[in-house]
Amino acid sequence: MAQNNEQTSLVVAVDIGGTFSDVALVDHATGRSWRAKTPSIPSDPSEAFLNGIRLALGQAGAAGADLDQVLHGTTVATNMILEGKGARAALVTTRGFRHVLAIGRQDIPRKANLYTWVKPVPPVPSSRIVEIDERVAAGGEVTGALNEDSVRAAAASIRGMDVEAVAVCLLHAYANPDHERRVAEILRQELPDLAITVSSDVLPVVREYERSLTTVLNATVMPGVTSYVARLEQRLKDEGATPPLMLMQSNGGVAGAAKIRVAPALTALSGPAAGVVGARAEAEACGISDIITVDIGGTSADICLIKDGKIGLTQQGAVGEWPLALPMVDMITIGAGGGSLARIKNGGLTVGPESAGARPGPASYGHGGTEPTVTDAHVVLGQLPARLLGGTMLLDTDAAHRAVASVADPLGIDMEAAARGILAIADNHMVGAIRVVSVERGHDPRDFTLVPFGGAGPLHGCALADLLGIRRVLITNAPGVLCANGLLVADLKSEFSRALAIAGPMNGPETESIVAELEAQAQSWLDDEDVVPEAREIERVALMRYAGQGGEIAVPWSPDPKVVEASFAETHKSLYGFTLSAPIELVTLRVHATGLARNAPGITLEPGETPEPSEFISVMIAGAPTSVPVIDRATLGAGSRFDGPAILIQLDTTTFVGPDWSATVHPSGNILLEKAAQ
Repeated sequence: MAQNNEQTSLVVAVDIGGTFSDVALVDHATGRSWRAKTPSIPSDPSEAFLNGIRLALGQAGAAGADLDQVLHGTTVATNMILEGKGARAALVTTRGFRHVLAIGRQDIPRKANLYTWVKPVPPVPSSRIVEIDERVAAGGEVTGALNEDSVRAAAASIRGMDVEAVAVCLLHAYANPDHERRVAEILRQELPDLAITVSSDVLPVVREYERSLTTVLNATVMPGVTSYVARLEQRLKDEGATPPLMLMQSNGGVAGAAKIRVAPALTALSGPAAGVVGARAEAEACGISDIITVDIGGTSADICLIKDGKIGLTQQGAVGEWPLALPMVDMITIGAGGGSLARIKNGGLTVGPESAGARPGPASYGHGGTEPTVTDAHVVLGQLPARLLGGTMLLDTDAAHRAVASVADPLGIDMEAAARGILAIADNHMVGAIRVVSVERGHDPRDFTLVPFGGAGPLHGCALADLLGIRRVLITNAPGVLCANGLLVADLKSEFSRALAIAGPMNGPETESIVAELEAQAQSWLDDEDVVPEAREIERVALMRYAGQGGEIAVPWSPDPKVVEASFAETHKSLYGFTLSAPIELVTLRVHATGLARNAPGITLEPGETPEPSEFISVMIAGAPTSVPVIDRATLGAGSRFDGPAILIQLDTTTFVGPDWSATVHPSGNILLEKAAQ
């Protein structure tokens, strides 16, 4: 994918969520943009993908043939992992190591009960794990030659297992991948109809459990993601469009379809990552570098903290019950969204994590839903007007009241109290997650600006800020399609890693040699993606730990060991509040390759006056009905100002500006909400 080309073109970005699919289209010649929302189609996400593109192109008066690039954030891999609906897979491993997945780790999930937690069933049972004869030592030397007859015997065994994919994860393959690559060659010859994936292509680092699990999960999603990408490309072709298709990765960067076919697990958190990238870009336009993002969709809320404009990455993330040790944006996901179901359990009111999803959706959507959701609570309180999507979607307010009454009546409270309770529970779930990424990591949330987005985010922004003591909230230009907008500004990214054979003190010449080799791989990849030299960035990273620790900290690499160790000690102290006198070990070296995105010209609003409300509606505030103005965001200009309570409407979302909050429109089009001094 060529980056920063001088020719101009139309670029479209599509993010498919649980309830709606969001589309952003931009013309790099003029900076003009269009956006669209369309209902998601869980049975075939590629249909919603094309529907959204058609809507956006129709607004722009363009056709598929006019597209120069298509960017996409997908939850296909995520959903297959979460729902256990990936392909049946087999695992090929070194003899004697078939039980690595079953053994796992000694720790339990953060919120699990030590005495009741049950270890999840591995994604590949022992009956589909096949051992072969070979051995590579930790230093990479071959201590047992690969027995190719055992590989062919393994293929014969797999042939009778009724599987669609095979994962290959051999002992210490991160230090020497030769055996893995030869095993893959043989398996592709013997099993030509199966998807084959090897750990050295997915996660060439230490720790057998994480490496094995990640490779297996990659194998289980490979057939589904590959066929999905093929459907997308065919739909684009049928529409007369033949642009490069780029997919969002969990690390906050995009990559070509060819890379995603090899390592589809890289897309596991692609949608939320795109939203974080978009939020950072909008905050930067306002001169803000410290933000906490809250992406509230129909099913979940994704929370991320950005300090000094830098998006943190982690390799200790998870999807559902499974640790996924691939580089991903450091965020927390909880089951709290607009579609989260409110139910009575054990005599008390609960909200989520179950969701009404896209179908039937909230009761107020009129698609057959009867159970109350967070969205229905907003409707009952009047915070959500009866018309959405620019007036094209009419909410069923009576259905919302009936749904909320189904929990209010058994609890012996009125509907307004039940609706307030539903929102309070959902808000406190999210506040707890925000405190995990802020307070528990040494950050005071009051020092940050809250950026709520997603279809439901701006409805909760002021309430969340009030609970956290945050005094500034940023409502971006198009919060409901920010994940799609984030795709438009996402850089091309890839990581290249090498774990040291044996962790230990930094050796200048040895590490320089490894870094040089990784950098050569990175440059070769950038060549393949047609990234021009001036758009390339290379970042060198060292993963360090104190001797005896079980986890590493990433710090900038330097050829001077003293510089790297000092950086590690400083970072360790900022994270944990102390340093140790123990030796510092280098575990892994990594090179981040980036192709900088070509950004469209930013918008600058014309000056505006105090807005005139389009109407006034009754909203329950502090237990009393209050007449609240409804303001159309399209009427606002730079410098426009108004006070809460107020409701701000636009195509992709609705913003509730709470009492004691004031709103000012920034020239970039973003809106800054400020809490009045008490």
